[in-house]
Amino acid sequence: MKKAKVIVLRTAGTNCDRETVFAFQAAGADVDLVHINELIQGGKNLEPYKILALPGGFSYGDDIAAGKVLANELIYKLRQDIRKFVQSGKLVIGICNGFQVLVKTGLLPHSTLTFNDSGKFEDRWVYLKNVNRNKCVFTRGIKGIYLPIAHGEGKFVTDSKTLKELEKNDGIVFKYVDGKGREAGYPWNPNGSMDGIAGICNKEGNVFGMMPHPERFLSRYQHPHWQREKLPEEGGGLKIFKNAVQFAARHL
Repeated sequence: MKKAKVIVLRTAGTNCDRETVFAFQAAGADVDLVHINELIQGGKNLEPYKILALPGGFSYGDDIAAGKVLANELIYKLRQDIRKFVQSGKLVIGICNGFQVLVKTGLLPHSTLTFNDSGKFEDRWVYLKNVNRNKCVFTRGIKGIYLPIAHGEGKFVTDSKTLKELEKNDGIVFKYVDGKGREAGYPWNPNGSMDGIAGICNKEGNVFGMMPHPERFLSRYQHPHWQREKLPEEGGGLKIFKNAVQFAARHL
């Protein structure tokens, strides 16, 4: 079976790109780290790749709004290439700042990510519950997961019509929960997200955005309790990347 080819996109301010490259490599993919200018100027193109990853960080310093400048570059300079990539069924994942980019490009249902209710940058580990019914390619087989977050603008907000459409189309993927799997307020929901939503996918299930960082939990040694708890060698976040890589290798 041929290795799935992954492109991890970087630009000024992205700072989780190398961790994301490592995560996909650990999942068995062939990965290229590419600056957006290489795509814009034609030095690289999306055609050979099966998965596009938009990593976390603070692209362009989050000027204007988190992820907005990078989203505009994708919309106005790479619109046709991105549209063709998505419509062909290839996979796209946006993590943290990458999630912010995806909602601002319109590749995910109409919504936004705004300032945390706490009024401060939240850096902690959170419990997530997968409420998706296997539509999202990236999260199949995952019930619950424990991951770190690190963001100042992570509050998921949408209108009532879009929320109903997300529910109808099985577009809600992860929700913040407490240690017993129950929806709860702060600090379990670290930013005040509507309905505790931490990740969503498009109607087809091939475009996925989430605020927590799966690339930061690939091994038990990254878990804050690894010396206190008997944990499996593989960190919970790795499954997300393996799902994508295995799907791409088999179907794309």
